Amino acid sequence: MRDTVATIRPVAKMVRGIPANDGDGVKLTRIIGNPVLDSLDPFLLLDEIRSDDGADYIGGFPEHPHRGFETVTYVLAGRMRHGDNKGHRGLLTPGSVQWMTAGRGIVHSEMPEQQDGLMWGFQLWVNLPATHKMMPPRYQDIEPTLIPEVALAGGAKVRVLAGAFNGAKGPVADIVTDPLLLDVRVAGKGDVSLPIPAMHNAFAYVFDGEAQIGEPATRVARGHVAVLGAGDAVKLSGGPGRVLLAVGKPLNEPVARYGPFVMNTSDEIRQAIADYQSGRF
Repeated sequence: MRDTVATIRPVAKMVRGIPANDGDGVKLTRIIGNPVLDSLDPFLLLDEIRSDDGADYIGGFPEHPHRGFETVTYVLAGRMRHGDNKGHRGLLTPGSVQWMTAGRGIVHSEMPEQQDGLMWGFQLWVNLPATHKMMPPRYQDIEPTLIPEVALAGGAKVRVLAGAFNGAKGPVADIVTDPLLLDVRVAGKGDVSLPIPAMHNAFAYVFDGEAQIGEPATRVARGHVAVLGAGDAVKLSGGPGRVLLAVGKPLNEPVARYGPFVMNTSDEIRQAIADYQSGRF
């Protein structure tokens, strides 16, 4: 019996993030959720904050509501304090991740704690299916030491934030879109092959250096996201560089969006606004 040969995904589309502002004047790069790449089911948005000027980010993201989806915050440098109207408090330090399920509704804030110094990290929005949009809110706060790192030949390293790779299982659990979220460091000394479900959507964002992605190999420079085509594996090489790889099960449902609310219909959006204005979050 012959082994099944993996089909390496090609780069189907490459997009450069665009400058944007959000929260209280926070300067960021919007990678997904911009006019060129509106979404990639189930991923709705990807923002990167990267600045060593406190004026660019110190205003943070004061209290604001969410309903109907999940936010993933991954901090590389600096600190971000979270708080919400349910009494949850948490501090994200370098290397930590938070997977927040807004569900039926939550009001929270995300505030940097330093005035100057490098602030660097991501926020990824992941949609929830209609069956889970009104689930109770919850948090998964993961400290850096709880995130497994796999060392590979040639100097490559893979931090497993969610899902599983090479025998290591990420600490984020029980997510309905069955995600794989990896921080991959390529060292320019060999290929990294990562198996992924063939029916899932996937993207790779190069956030430092550069990398060769897919087959045929496509050079992707820092600040660009590669939307991956069909296949059951991803190949990364070249570098040195770091890549955020996100893979998730598409929901194939209608999406109604209005600011911090993501539902399936316009009526549900109107209900979310009414519930928030009436203090029912």
